[in-house]
Amino acid sequence: MPSSPNDQYFMNIALALAKKAEGKTLPNPMVGALIVKNNRIISKGFHHGVGLPHAEIEALAKSKESVKGATLFVTLEPCSHFGKTPPCTDAIMKSGIARVVCPVIDPNPKVNGLGIKKLKKAGIDVSLGTCALESKKLNEAFFTYHTKKRPFVALKFASSLDGKLATRTNDSKWITNEKARHFARKLRAKYQAVLVGINTVLRDDPHLGAREKDAKDPLRIILDSKLRIPLYARVLRDSNVLIATTTQASKSKIEALSKKGIEILTFKGRDIPIKKLMHELFKRNIVSVFVEGGGKTLGSFIDEKLADKVFAFYSPLLIGGEKSVFIGGKGAEKVFKALPFKIEEIKKFDDNFLVVGAF
Repeated sequence: MPSSPNDQYFMNIALALAKKAEGKTLPNPMVGALIVKNNRIISKGFHHGVGLPHAEIEALAKSKESVKGATLFVTLEPCSHFGKTPPCTDAIMKSGIARVVCPVIDPNPKVNGLGIKKLKKAGIDVSLGTCALESKKLNEAFFTYHTKKRPFVALKFASSLDGKLATRTNDSKWITNEKARHFARKLRAKYQAVLVGINTVLRDDPHLGAREKDAKDPLRIILDSKLRIPLYARVLRDSNVLIATTTQASKSKIEALSKKGIEILTFKGRDIPIKKLMHELFKRNIVSVFVEGGGKTLGSFIDEKLADKVFAFYSPLLIGGEKSVFIGGKGAEKVFKALPFKIEEIKKFDDNFLVVGAF
């Protein structure tokens, strides 16, 4: 059966349900589900977190009336394999659901069309494509992870209008105002990992936590080629840390950090290879990384064209100075080789503003 005019309406409700768990389902996607019978919603559900029931299962369990002959709206293809929970397709087939509407096929190779195939084989009508773009946008990190075989990378920086991240004395407190900084901290909770270079740790001793009620702290990733990080740094307050270093690092320092339960990734050479690091994170099921700086670290991601999103905060200041801190790296040789992005949103925080873009 083709999509009806009501399909988009119901799917938008399911997408809003899915977003309620933003930042809580990683490395799983956000998924919402509705059960509709006689053009009336009889049950709702969404995936609350890893190991908890999937959206379809919650919606089926919460229904107080028979779902036989009803339509299930779900924001991603139902799973057909055993993971931390049983296959959703089996529960849907047993329930008597007559029709399933979903926007897109799950990019996870363990699913990837098998759920749709299984439902169709059971005689359930399946409609694919309603709100496909919205569904992919909602789970942009999940789709990037499975299609590009690397984490989704978001770059974040705060700058003066002339592009300076700090003064020539490394002072950056504070370029942006409190409202902008609070919003930036809230962004961390949406990502599975937050990443900074060692200079940021040495200069600012950042906390790098989500600092939001009920929000899970992201994994803290530090790029530290010579392992200069102080053992008393705030980012080392627990073992939710991964440090990328090189063979230049002191073996005794590696041992001291390992005793604290901190994972150390050591690469050969003088510099940390960003592409190899992303591959290691992919193998560890890290779906998304929020890169906060500093200038050298941001530049290394831009040079490798490893960026999917940018959060650029600007304040009406002119810092100037040839020795001020700015985004580093080699940079583009020609303007036409620069990394272009599409502006998705502009937000204001009094006299500060944020440009959100997608590459």
